[in-house]
Amino acid sequence: MNEAQIVIPTGDGRIYYDMTGTDSPCTGCGACCRHFRVSFYHGELDTQPGGHVPSDLATQITPFRACMKGTESGYDRCVALQTDGLCSIYEHRPSVCREFPVFMEDGSLNPECVRLRILHGIPAWKPVRKTAEHASQHPLGMIAESSS
Repeated sequence: MNEAQIVIPTGDGRIYYDMTGTDSPCTGCGACCRHFRVSFYHGELDTQPGGHVPSDLATQITPFRACMKGTESGYDRCVALQTDGLCSIYEHRPSVCREFPVFMEDGSLNPECVRLRILHGIPAWKPVRKTAEHASQHPLGMIAESSS
């Protein structure tokens, strides 16, 4: 697993993933948010007890399923995807988004991320290497240095 991805086991046996910091393949990407239909159980809507997904950003597709507006037919951008490629409701995103691993167990990038980046013309992700030497010399602490 990659240190930029936090694994969060849920009480019902599922695994959620969160990304840390700005050195993430998701930063500035949003390819999955422009490609997949983001559908989920309607109980996740904030109009339901314990729900958290903003209902004004979702469309009911069956009596028990909803999806993020814009993704109803797939291959179109989620309404929550901002122009900078980040999610405007990240802390309140649906479970289907939380369950998508950006990194595989061996630390490699999810093949779907690679495929969708190519499909949408997004350059390949290159991790940023932080060095202790630069941190001690820079007034803001750790700075990023591109790895080549």
